[in-house]
Amino acid sequence: MNVDPWTGSNLSKATFAAGCFWGIEAAFQQVKGVVSTRAGYTGGAKENPSYEEVCSGKTGHAEAVEILFDPDVISYEQLVSIFWKLHDPTQLNRQGPDIGSNYRSVIFYHDERQKALAEESKKRKQASGDYGRRRIVTEIVPAKTFWPAEEYHQQYYEKQGRRSCRIS
Repeated sequence: MNVDPWTGSNLSKATFAAGCFWGIEAAFQQVKGVVSTRAGYTGGAKENPSYEEVCSGKTGHAEAVEILFDPDVISYEQLVSIFWKLHDPTQLNRQGPDIGSNYRSVIFYHDERQKALAEESKKRKQASGDYGRRRIVTEIVPAKTFWPAEEYHQQYYEKQGRRSCRIS
């Protein structure tokens, strides 16, 4: 656990992409032990991309949610378990009606422990038979710079008076 510059406190960070970031963020905001969330873009090459640039598919970014959590309340493994339930990890570059590489399924790990836990979780999930013969296409890659999305994307469903959406 490192001191995080986002909060200046001893919290841990997790970053997930699982389709449209609005629903993913709304779901994680409801989890006990999650201290803060923010929607944004990561995994691409362009610095500080806009929503329109990310949606063009030319920046390489995914719509993602960065989560600060208290590991004394909820573990990283529990967050990964929630991640699997929020979307269909067998859909390549899409979730439901949202199509494009910016909607891909990714676990962005922040250290080697998170990488190992994510990879083991993916293996267990694939072996579970939950998806039949469909292969999980979720990427597990190192976290890159996280660019917060524009303000109107932050806590979008809360601002709209909704609690969440059905992701998959």
